[in-house]
Amino acid sequence: MPHHGALAKPATTAPRAHPLVLITEILTPMTRTDSISCATLARERTLSAPLTSADPLPRPMRRNSAGAAGLLLLVALTSAATVTAQTISGDPQLRSASVLVLDEQGRQVYAKNSRAVKPIASITKLMTAMVVLDSGAPLDARITIAEADRDRLRNSRSRLRIGEATLTRRELLMVTLMSSDNRAAAALARTHPGGTDRFVEAMNRKAQALGMADTRFADSSGLDNRNRSHAEDLVTLIRAAARYPLIREATARGELTVYPYADGTPLEYRNTNSLVRNPTWTVELSKTGFINEAGHCLVMRTEIAGRRLDVVFLDAVGKLTPIGDSNRLKSWLSGTEVVAGR
Repeated sequence: MPHHGALAKPATTAPRAHPLVLITEILTPMTRTDSISCATLARERTLSAPLTSADPLPRPMRRNSAGAAGLLLLVALTSAATVTAQTISGDPQLRSASVLVLDEQGRQVYAKNSRAVKPIASITKLMTAMVVLDSGAPLDARITIAEADRDRLRNSRSRLRIGEATLTRRELLMVTLMSSDNRAAAALARTHPGGTDRFVEAMNRKAQALGMADTRFADSSGLDNRNRSHAEDLVTLIRAAARYPLIREATARGELTVYPYADGTPLEYRNTNSLVRNPTWTVELSKTGFINEAGHCLVMRTEIAGRRLDVVFLDAVGKLTPIGDSNRLKSWLSGTEVVAGR
């Protein structure tokens, strides 16, 4: 950062600067950090907004430009000191094994082991949803859960009873994405033209087309630990999935009620990411995942301190660690203390 004294006493032979330029010279270096608070950025924009070559000095400034310059320089020094005080430093102490946070322009905010390839569990279901929607299969078609949809790999449970539960393809997508139901994901793949094998091939083609060179899929649910990727590829997945309105709707929704049975018995589902029900969070898209080999995972697009961010947490030991890491990240970027988190 430039020394303030050097700006306060420019050389007499130098051209006389517009007083607001002095403010910009002091504040500009601060904009290079990704951790400036929203309030600071708002103040910086307010101070620097008049700076265009076409903007003349206001009339009062022309009458007493020396006094105005001194006053504005004092404001600049005070603002610069405030920026320094609000700049976030240190380590947010995120506990997930792999982390990547990028802003809307693709600039790295935080990274840890972001190219470590790992099983990704139900994060897989974001790709499942994209392939279903890309296929053009009718979303209002009704699909009955079949024996082939049973999880024989890990014997995971589902409330969608085999041979009885019938939902539309849209509802199966919602349950797959929001509540991470594995039978719903299996049924979506099974009813794809060509069946499950062709569906998985389409998943891998989609990954390659998106440039996810280190990502591989083996099933539609994520139960198979051969579904593998790293945080950098998964940011690409987030950005691709965010282009689908139905995926955004399903993954940011807190609760859903469906009626899969002939007797009208309702099933109520809740989003596996509790942050979508937290009024202090803005979540545009998210997906959780867990199998033993993958640990606890969370990917999401969210807004923190006025900035849209794509966030990946992989291979956390504790069930609540991705939520705790989300809160720690938010506190770090907002310049506030962590109230809760694990």
